[in-house]
Amino acid sequence: MNPADNISLIVLTPEKTLLEKKVSKVSLPGTKGRFMVLRNHAPLISSLEEGDIVYESEGVEYKVYITSGFADVHDNVVTVCAES
Repeated sequence: MNPADNISLIVLTPEKTLLEKKVSKVSLPGTKGRFMVLRNHAPLISSLEEGDIVYESEGVEYKVYITSGFADVHDNVVTVCAES
């Protein structure tokens, strides 16, 4: 995948920045159901429930566990404020 096709994923907790990475896709545990964000996704804000944030970077899948939080998607940046 072309690096220009990536989105920025930022995962923050009250204590620190857990993750700041360019990814090709990210799946989030929304309170209304799991959803996926790809490049050029429509802007949104969603509450998150307990589960894994699953993202892919350079063809490898990774997971970050959270207990709750919210996500903001805007201009190919996914910002997650979460408890982990």
